[in-house]
Amino acid sequence: MFVRLTTNVTSSPTSLVDFGMTSGSNPIVSLNEFTYKKGTEIFGEKEPAEYVYQVRTGAVRSYKLLTDGRRQIGSFHLAGDIFGLENGDVHRFTAEAVVTTKVRLIKRRSLEAVAESDAVVSRNLLGMTTLNLKHAEDHMLLLGRKNSLEKVAAFLLEMDERLTTTGIVALPMSRRDIADYLGLTLETVSRAISRFHRAGLLHFISNNQREISLRDRAGLESFNLPA
Repeated sequence: MFVRLTTNVTSSPTSLVDFGMTSGSNPIVSLNEFTYKKGTEIFGEKEPAEYVYQVRTGAVRSYKLLTDGRRQIGSFHLAGDIFGLENGDVHRFTAEAVVTTKVRLIKRRSLEAVAESDAVVSRNLLGMTTLNLKHAEDHMLLLGRKNSLEKVAAFLLEMDERLTTTGIVALPMSRRDIADYLGLTLETVSRAISRFHRAGLLHFISNNQREISLRDRAGLESFNLPA
């Protein structure tokens, strides 16, 4: 694994609690923090998966470049999320900082060694693997079985659940990112968001339209019914 240092490197605490994981044995582990500037690659597709990561602040996108040159974003990792945990020996996606992002990381081998003797950590890893599989299944359904309005509505509701603490959804990603996540064009995403705004389902808090208040969740959810 080639860790890309872009600004500063900070020595971090040595507890899995500081990595967002509980444990039964409270082992001492080696953690480090790295800060990546906007657009900086954290790891690349097919690179050795030697580390597991947690977003401390900011956001990360995981994506693949398709054979025709298009980008397909598979996931957005937000503050507190753990990512980079692979079933195989290499990364299946490229991970990149959406904005200036602080990431904490641990060697995968160290984490797996702890899991061998700590049932709580082992269950944590199994739970993360299960959640990753569920997200992949949900994303596949989103891409394949919903129209553009349903896709954008589902995305906004997901971000509302994951980002809202004050009733405001502060989107770190651009509309181009959203389009590449939903398999839509930039123009289609913009039209859908504008339509929801005109219908009174959401309100723009800032001029850049990345801070959004969802005024009518039920109205958005009506666009997000199972197919």
